[in-house]
Amino acid sequence: MFATMTSLQAAALYCGLLILVMLGLKMYVGAQRGRLKVEPGDVGNIEFGRATRVQLNAVEDVPPLMVGILLLGLLNLPAYAIHITGGLLTVSRILHAVGLAGSGGFSIGRALGTLGTLLTYLAVAGGLIIHAFVN
Repeated sequence: MFATMTSLQAAALYCGLLILVMLGLKMYVGAQRGRLKVEPGDVGNIEFGRATRVQLNAVEDVPPLMVGILLLGLLNLPAYAIHITGGLLTVSRILHAVGLAGSGGFSIGRALGTLGTLLTYLAVAGGLIIHAFVN
């Protein structure tokens, strides 16, 4: 199934998966708000602050990278390149969220998630710049 996907289909797959990751993070924050009985606008709860950071860190990174992955698909990069970048970003954002949700300090999930996200930024940016000039 993956082997027969076009680059645009692969980009659509990872955009869809990342939207589900974002939905999961939104639900996590809502559940934490209810569990901790935090009112809207309350910024004094440290545990809830960490929960919102989990979501907001993804909000910073996922949308621009989704656009980049979609553009790579439109530029007809090989589908395997889309699978690598999209898969890396998806796994990285899940690792980061789990790591940060579990600990406000260092965690291996958070570190690997951050590293994977940074590598995805470099790969997507490089691919876009190179393929802007190459057909």
